[in-house]
Amino acid sequence: MGSWGRLMMGSVLLLTACTTTGRSATPVGAPASTASATAAATATTAAATTAATGCGSRIETGSLPDWADGGFSGDARVPHVFGARGDMVAVLFAHPLAQVRQDGSNNKILWVSRPASTSPDVLAITATLDGTDTRVTREVAGGPGPSIIDMPRAGCWHLELRWGGHTDTMDLVYAERLP
Repeated sequence: MGSWGRLMMGSVLLLTACTTTGRSATPVGAPASTASATAAATATTAAATTAATGCGSRIETGSLPDWADGGFSGDARVPHVFGARGDMVAVLFAHPLAQVRQDGSNNKILWVSRPASTSPDVLAITATLDGTDTRVTREVAGGPGPSIIDMPRAGCWHLELRWGGHTDTMDLVYAERLP
């Protein structure tokens, strides 16, 4: 196998190892065997989902970066997605996100920005459903922070994020429904 083939194979393996679409992250303090089994099962599912949807932003389950872990205790490991520029992280308290949530939960996302907003602002989100002209806008009053972000259809949503003179983008996948 040539160097290009090895590079592509390594990228696929890295993507598979770093991606997850499972229901939740392994709880902090869970036995190592539980954490390993959960990571292996969700990484395999995630790679298939990412490949099937072509959605670009991967869901991470490692530790949050220092600039985004305020309010979390210990080595918090929660599902999160980084913006393309690395200036925004979406901490997913509802994972997976879903268009219809029959379990009574909601699509709670904590938005944390690296350049912290110095004044109350608005986080403006323009979301476009992949492969369509469907576009919606959402706002988070007060700038990056806690929110409930619902989308009208399932699929891969490309988000343009604007707050306090900053911008970033990311993709979030919304499943059709949760039982």
